[in-house]
Amino acid sequence: MKKLATLVVAGAMAATPALADLVIPDLSYRTGPFAAGGIPFSDGYQDYFTLLNERDGGIGGVPVRVIECETAYNTERGVECYESTKGEGALVYQPLSTGITYQLIPRATADGIPLHTMGYGRTSAANGDVFSHVFNYPANYWDAASVIVNQLLEENDGDMSGQTIALLYHNSAYGREPIRTLETLSEMHGFNLSLIAVDSPGQEQGNQWLQIRRERPDYVVMWGWGVMNQVAIQEAINIRFPMENFIGNWWAGADHDVAQAGADAAGYRALNMNRLGDMPVFAEIQQHVIDAGLAAGDGTNLGAVLYTRGMYAAMLAAEAIRVAQEIHGVADITPAMMRDGMEALEMTNARMEELGMPGIGPEFAVSCEDHGGTGMAIMTQWNGSEWVTLTDFVAPDDSVTQPLVLEDSAQFAAENNITPQCTSS
Repeated sequence: MKKLATLVVAGAMAATPALADLVIPDLSYRTGPFAAGGIPFSDGYQDYFTLLNERDGGIGGVPVRVIECETAYNTERGVECYESTKGEGALVYQPLSTGITYQLIPRATADGIPLHTMGYGRTSAANGDVFSHVFNYPANYWDAASVIVNQLLEENDGDMSGQTIALLYHNSAYGREPIRTLETLSEMHGFNLSLIAVDSPGQEQGNQWLQIRRERPDYVVMWGWGVMNQVAIQEAINIRFPMENFIGNWWAGADHDVAQAGADAAGYRALNMNRLGDMPVFAEIQQHVIDAGLAAGDGTNLGAVLYTRGMYAAMLAAEAIRVAQEIHGVADITPAMMRDGMEALEMTNARMEELGMPGIGPEFAVSCEDHGGTGMAIMTQWNGSEWVTLTDFVAPDDSVTQPLVLEDSAQFAAENNITPQCTSS
């Protein structure tokens, strides 16, 4: 039986007795084979809202109430969590699973509740003209695939003809998401693409790495998650694959993915949709949340890769709430108002610095037509003891990704009798 754990900040309601809470569900997974990634993300997500409650009295004078529901990264349980929490006045859902996202898109749209699928989910939801209630800013999977190829082109003087990229992917909706983009990029740039599936959860990869050893691709790109990443990195070490030519996406570049291999994994690279490193906001979370005994976890994940990403996701939600409050002139907003705030969100370097997160993500502005952001990402590398940043934010090739987004979203609209939402100028 699923368990709801509500984060309540003592005294917050007394500050604004006339207003209800701003309700934010957290569809977490602290159990199962993917818990190592789910725990730090959820900790960062919840701790940022607690910081706003403790330091600022909430957002616009209204406290935030986070409702945590355990999904174990299971699609059926994720849908159950949505159904059991939406009646609480939920403003936005972060499903944290591509499988759950696909199931929630029609439900949430019908219910008028926005989804934020930051860097995962259905890529073509970047087209707000079709997906009115789904937002995947600041980047999506097709962006990620393009950024990786653009970075490799930069390293190969713009020519990858005749080289081979092997895509080692989680055999799920998540893992299959970048295939179409990579196939298009393969035809455009003349490299060969080898597709190698790994069944969930990914603990058995002997055959896949025998294939890699036999085919000897120039690069292996990994769309993995959870234990799959750790096993793949160890298998790469075992066959002496050059680690600098092994590149994960932004869900395959966290601390726990490489910690077990340690120095042996030095050279392994991964994308990140947000910047890493110390930020002023961490000291505020330490003071107001962790030291006060209000942390969602034990406090040890502060500053970790996925803790930072969860905090970043919470910040984007909080900023959309502020925008919605300004647009509608009320503090106690509804899900419909939240959708308006998300569609009018603009993140600037000045605002990120003001929030104590300088440069945590790229600058971007959301619009009715564009729910996807710029698609930029940075490349990081494991040096044997920590992640280091190799690049600034690298842009995807929009000439490749945008036509794919428009084509796929148009097909979705036709299949579901959706009338485009945006008025052409």
